[in-house]
Amino acid sequence: MSHSSKALNMSLIFRFFDAVNMHRWNDHLRPMDLTELDKQAHKVAIAWYIGKREEDSGADVDWTKIIEYCMFSFMQRTALTDLKPQVFHKIKKEKSEEIIDYVLSEFDEIIPDMEEGFRNRFEKYIRSDRRGLEESIIRGAHYLATKWEFDLISEMNKAFVGIEKTREAIRSEVEMHKNLAGVSDILIGGPAKDFANMIGQLRFQQRWTRTPRIPQTTVLGHSLMVSNMTYLHDLDKGAGPKQKYNDFFTALFHDLPEVLTKDVISPVKTNVSGLAELLDEYERDSVQSEIMPLLPEGWRSEFEFMIFEPFQYKNDPVHGVTDGPVIKLFDVMGAYMEAYVSRQYGVSSSSLRRGEDGLRERLLREGEPIGAAELIGRLEEMDI
Repeated sequence: MSHSSKALNMSLIFRFFDAVNMHRWNDHLRPMDLTELDKQAHKVAIAWYIGKREEDSGADVDWTKIIEYCMFSFMQRTALTDLKPQVFHKIKKEKSEEIIDYVLSEFDEIIPDMEEGFRNRFEKYIRSDRRGLEESIIRGAHYLATKWEFDLISEMNKAFVGIEKTREAIRSEVEMHKNLAGVSDILIGGPAKDFANMIGQLRFQQRWTRTPRIPQTTVLGHSLMVSNMTYLHDLDKGAGPKQKYNDFFTALFHDLPEVLTKDVISPVKTNVSGLAELLDEYERDSVQSEIMPLLPEGWRSEFEFMIFEPFQYKNDPVHGVTDGPVIKLFDVMGAYMEAYVSRQYGVSSSSLRRGEDGLRERLLREGEPIGAAELIGRLEEMDI
């Protein structure tokens, strides 16, 4: 396959990564930075929960559509920067065709070699009327993730003009999706809401602890980067729908146990004898006692399949194939991008440089299955 026909394209990957520089609610007081990359990751995780509940109700959920529609809406959002939601929706409604043409021209300019099939599906999506079960699931997840953010900041902004109008607009949008069982579950509270909140906690957890770095990325935002890269790779390899689902959501949830343990950097795990095994045992016990009870019993076997030993190759008679070693390579690629981009922005340190060099060496040594050398070369050619 030629470079020009690859879905896994560094220009597109960097577009997703750069959304960490899109700051949400930036005209409000915030207890933490809220970025578009994290919002999109939170939305996708909530969409998984809602989609699984729809399957429990007997619906036929197309998970490939869920994944790609989330990507396509993310891509459109990056082209329209950080417009206020009411402005964003108004111009989409009143200048629909002009906006679509602008978005497509933007991507055709920055990613002229976007894989044709992926690009065509992107255009079809943004020109569509956005109906159907999968789109409803994504919209429900979108507004729940927005509500989570608003609930986080609303108390400290209660004196702001228009805050109650914003609250009512979000409430109204969420209410429109209460026909979806998963949306109702989260609104009611209990285990479903706790699960969504636990995912949200990974938005608090910064990557590269104690290492000065710009832009700051979180565990959840990083996880979506790994998911998106893995999915694009699976498209190039012609993976089947089940493997694409397994690989994408395994990548998305692979760091969820860190909400229970916090991140322990690799050198510490490697150099302290027995620590990695002790952490693995603790994580497994904690996941069983604190995360699994938040999910319906019928989902737990699949969820264990995804989050335990996520970097191993698995071929399960029930759950199918997961290419864990490829997910690990994209985990390393995401970390390399975080270090490299910070240095390009002019913020570095000895620990960050050592980390960047080690990650680059590993990718060049082990990364042939994902075309790591080409991806690194393309990144280093970019004017960041």
